[in-house]
Amino acid sequence: MSEDNNPLVWRKAAICGTTSCLEVAFIADGILVRDSEDPSGARLEFGPADWRTFLAGLRIDSLTPPR
Repeated sequence: MSEDNNPLVWRKAAICGTTSCLEVAFIADGILVRDSEDPSGARLEFGPADWRTFLAGLRIDSLTPPR
């Protein structure tokens, strides 16, 4: 995808306010994720199925590291 022709629209949760958070942008074939404090840094790209699995893991707290 050419960002010059279709600039990405990055979103973060309203609860973040001015603190750092993850931001997401939707592209034709998936979702991009970046750190709001490093917008030009690394990005993760998820396909639609992987994104749904990731969100489901967050909802059931299965992504929390063991204590």
